[in-house]
Amino acid sequence: MLSLGLLIIRLVVGLALAAHGAQKLFGWFGGYGLKGTGGWMESIGIKPGYTMALLAGLAEFGGGLLFAAGLFTEIGAVLIAGTMLVAIVKVHLQNGFWVTSNGYEFNLILIAVVIGVALTGAGDYSLDYLWLK
Repeated sequence: MLSLGLLIIRLVVGLALAAHGAQKLFGWFGGYGLKGTGGWMESIGIKPGYTMALLAGLAEFGGGLLFAAGLFTEIGAVLIAGTMLVAIVKVHLQNGFWVTSNGYEFNLILIAVVIGVALTGAGDYSLDYLWLK
């Protein structure tokens, strides 16, 4: 049951983060693409905006896919956690803890989840287990 629980966590969190990355990279799922996300990043002082949007999008998209698949799970977790840490520092920290005030609550939860799974291992239903055991 542990491996099934880890699979559910990895799929939900990983695919959600990959979708966020796809919003930034490709404009999918109602996102603004690199140009729009880059412009927003510039407007809040993250420069160069386009490059930072590309890096954030790649980290979320790639990290999310790795995490969901349980392939190089630790690398996927670090990519996700790093992106969420930057989001906390640059966007959410000034608004306090609660997500209802655009705070860092959700980002912190994501960091805890991905680091927790990385420390635990991806489980038997993962590519790490199949290929790297």
